Parts: sequence; C-alpha cells; structure tokens
Amino acid sequence: MDGSEVTLAGHVHEIRDLGGICFLVLRDREGLAQVTVLTKRADRKLVETVRGVSRESVVLVRGRVKAEPKAPNGFEILPEAVEVLSRADSPLPLDPTGKVGAELDTRLDARFLDLRRPASMAVFKIESAVMRSLRNTFYENGFIEVCTPKIVATATEGGTALFPISYFEREAFLNQSPQLYKQILMATGLDRVFEIGPIFRAEEHDTRRHLNEAISVDVEVSYADHEDVMSLLENAVSSAYRYVSEICEKELQILGVDLDIPKTPFRRITYTEALEMASESGRKSMEWGDDIDTETEHYLGSLIGEHYFLTDWPSSVKPYYTQPYEDKPEICKGFDLMHPSMELASGAQRVHDYELLISRIKEKGLNPESFEFYLKPFRYGMPPHAGWGLGLARLVQTMLGLENIRDAVLFPRDRRRLVP
Repeated sequence: MDGSEVTLAGHVHEIRDLGGICFLVLRDREGLAQVTVLTKRADRKLVETVRGVSRESVVLVRGRVKAEPKAPNGFEILPEAVEVLSRADSPLPLDPTGKVGAELDTRLDARFLDLRRPASMAVFKIESAVMRSLRNTFYENGFIEVCTPKIVATATEGGTALFPISYFEREAFLNQSPQLYKQILMATGLDRVFEIGPIFRAEEHDTRRHLNEAISVDVEVSYADHEDVMSLLENAVSSAYRYVSEICEKELQILGVDLDIPKTPFRRITYTEALEMASESGRKSMEWGDDIDTETEHYLGSLIGEHYFLTDWPSSVKPYYTQPYEDKPEICKGFDLMHPSMELASGAQRVHDYELLISRIKEKGLNPESFEFYLKPFRYGMPPHAGWGLGLARLVQTMLGLENIRDAVLFPRDRRRLVP
C-alpha cells in the first residue's frame, strides 16, 4: 500500500547506477521489487552499501512503499536502511536474470543459482501445484496416502535394471516401483492407497525423457478394474491442468505457456488398432506381440494430437501381475496413458487369483520362491484390484512443453550425473 512501511529480504537481482539515482532490484520467490535510492538525499553510508553490493548478494531492506507505474508490480521502495546479510562472489557461474543464456549442464552444475532464474523457479512452483492437485483428487476420492520401502530384497518385475546396495551382511536393491507393496496393501482392507515417492531404474538411457531416479505417483484400488482406474487417471490429469491454470497464472506467463486443459474422457485405442494405424500409414511394420517402438509411438502421437490411452496389450508384453482377459488370455487388461510426445503412465487390472499369479510368474521365466513375501497375502483373501503409476516429471514436462525432463527435476540423476 502506498506510504506503508515494509521490510523485504532477498537476492540482488540487478543494480543500475545512474548517478543521481540508483536502482537496486530485489528478488524473492514471489518476484521483483525495485528499491530506489536518491543518492543526493539518502544517507551516505546507505548509498555506499547499495553501490558496493554485488549481484546475487542477500540483502535486507527497510523502507516506505511508493506507487510507481514504471516499476515492477507498480511500486518502488524508498529505503531507510539496507543491510547486506550475505555477499556473493563475482563473477557468477551463470546469469540468473536470464539475459545471458547457459547450457543445461552449466545450469545443473550450479542448480542453486539456476533456480533463482524466474523461469526455473516457475517450473517448480507449478510442479508443487500439480502435486497438490493430485493429492486433492485422491483425498476427495477416499484415498489414504502411504509410504512403501525403497530398499528391497528382490526386483519388482525381475530383470537386471536394478541398483544393488550393501545392506549389512546381505545384498539389497533400490526399489524399481512400489507395485508389490501397494498390492499387498489391498489385502489389508485399506482399499484405496496412493504414494508420491522416488523409484530407481538402472537403465542405461541417455535421452531427454529418461532418468534413473524419478518421482512416481502410484495408486491402487480394491474392487476396481482397469476402466475404473483409467477414469481416475484421466480426471486426475485434467484436474491438475485446470488447477495450474487457475493458481499459477503468473508462472505460466513467465514461461510463455498457454495451457490447454485436456478434455475427458481421453480417447481409447487398442494395441491392435495402433498397429493397424501405423501399418496403414506405410510405417515400418511391427509384429503383433512386439512392444510399440519409439518411432511408432511418435507417429501415433502426431496423428492423434491429444492425450489418449493405449489399451488391450498382448499379455506377453506386460508384467506378470497384469490380468488377462478371461475369454482371450493372450490379451490383458493393461493400459498406457500417452501424451502425443511420450508415455506418461502405465497401469492395469491386477491378477488377484493366487494360482493364476503363480502361473504368470513362471511364464515370465521367474521363480515364484523369490516372491514369497508378495505371494503370501494372495492365499488369505485378496480382493480384485487395479492401479497405475504416473511419472511426475513427465507430466510436468509435457504440460509445460519443456525440451528436457531434467528441467522438471530439481536435482536430476542420470547415468552421468550424481551431483549436485
């Protein structure tokens, strides 16, 4: 309010010394504030402090608000005191104003400074809003938030894409997914659970959409089938878009994003239909039973142009815990949620019959004895259930049109980056 006394603290975004007047632009997580020093009228020590402070130093300013249409947010601060709380070295590893660009690796190496850039800060404020929206959706639908182990004794799905660790006298692994544990919880009577937490995949990818540590949004629902949880997923995604558009207007403006809220229900396309669409276009042919390759995935995305589900996959492609159709066991009740540019989520109705689950594990060439802790609850009353896992960073990346998934992760971990 014009004339009110205020105290602000933040980083020195910019200093402009014009002789008779000196501008110090202060930045905090909410934006910029202009501190205007009339050098001939102000206290000499205050003028020296402002002129001598380095960019990105942390300062505290006490002063009076004055309306000024040309200043950021339409006001300026006429300071009575300026205190340097922490002085920044020069030169800076990168320019937080964004006027001088920097390569992604340079930005990630100095992530603490990169996050002072308004564009970088905007991404993570939006990501926070996405998580809040997802949690709101789950709580409104009667879910309970849970936390499952990240150190496990065996792989979720078999295979070698695991990070082994030393666990006292035994070997253990970082968990690939909370899949087995959230299914176990369905035997407890919790019925509806969700988790937002890290997963680890020791895959040697080096792409703009893969990481070795990621945040996964997982749900599991008792007495539900694949259609039930697909409906939950599309509504959760659409609601997240809507929530961001409502409360992150400033951040979207900083990023230059005009958010288009996806309409529900999302289109459903079966695996077989997807192969036929690709074949009709003259694309490279794929055999039925192959996983859909990246080239075909991109083609389908460009053709469909909106979020869609890929459904009714071959049972041989999906994990052992995916429920086959009773009348066509070669096809299963698994699905992927697709953005035109990439896969966002994967889910299914699960096998809840003990004998069928044993059979499916063996079909995948795995040993049921390795999954005894997981299988035991299925012998003592396991309700039908379904669920999915959604990649948080991929959701944010596609929502904001980010070129690289690392821009949607505070401190990304890939095969080459372990610090900061």
